[in-house]
Amino acid sequence: MNPPKVVDASAVCAIVFVEPAAAKVVAALDDARLLAPHLLDFEVANTCWKKILRYPSARSALLRGYALFQGLDIARVPVDLPEAISLAQHYGLTVYDASYLSLARRFDLELLTLDARLLAAMSA
Repeated sequence: MNPPKVVDASAVCAIVFVEPAAAKVVAALDDARLLAPHLLDFEVANTCWKKILRYPSARSALLRGYALFQGLDIARVPVDLPEAISLAQHYGLTVYDASYLSLARRFDLELLTLDARLLAAMSA
């Protein structure tokens, strides 16, 4: 089996809301076990809500995407918040984004994200 990977909301939302980068994210998953902080649920729900506000006629499709998300096998892992705060300050990220970075670094795992700033921090 492939090593686990940390997945962030940008990558998950690309898949469940059928965004242009969905195929790229699916290919990168590589049948790996996925990990994320508990805040993933709130971020994906908030993205769904924002998309419904922006595209009210797509409400049903967006809610189906959100239902798909709820069925994904992504392990939720607690985050060391003081470490996330430190990483956020060091790299100019939100604490939310730094939470994904913290998990990836703590377990020495690949981080699947579409966020360029988060990718740059992971590479540093």
